[in-house]
Amino acid sequence: MPAITVKHSNIEEIHFLYSLLPEFSALHNRQDLINRQDLINRLNNKETCALVAYKEEKPVGFKLGYALSDTTFYSWLGGVLPDYRRDGIAQVLLHTQENWALNHGYQHIEVKTRNSFPAMLIMLIKNGYQLTALEQAENLADNRVRLVKCLTHGTNNK
Repeated sequence: MPAITVKHSNIEEIHFLYSLLPEFSALHNRQDLINRQDLINRLNNKETCALVAYKEEKPVGFKLGYALSDTTFYSWLGGVLPDYRRDGIAQVLLHTQENWALNHGYQHIEVKTRNSFPAMLIMLIKNGYQLTALEQAENLADNRVRLVKCLTHGTNNK
């Protein structure tokens, strides 16, 4: 199996991969997808971590996040192209982002996901993230789940 490499990247490459993920197209009307300028505006004046995973030198996944505060990092967007799922790429991206956040002084990582992404929920829970809030939607699949992981002291206590 070819090695997975992860590199820091730029908004253009992140946006390109984002636009290829069917889950995001399904969540939004095509015209409502986050555009490149939306990414720039959201990240403006925030410390960011933009990671892209490569397999055989091809970009196949990404993870993008930014500082919420001096101690909390928010993992905002991420995904893996459908043909490359179940290869451990999301796990490698998650681990790389956690290490980056810890090395940059963050104590917690916060993430929101939806009931409609059970693989993501399971991966987060297996990696020590704890559920902290639920934003209910009209459709149960669209409920947003907030999870947090403590990066310091080997505990998830805040």
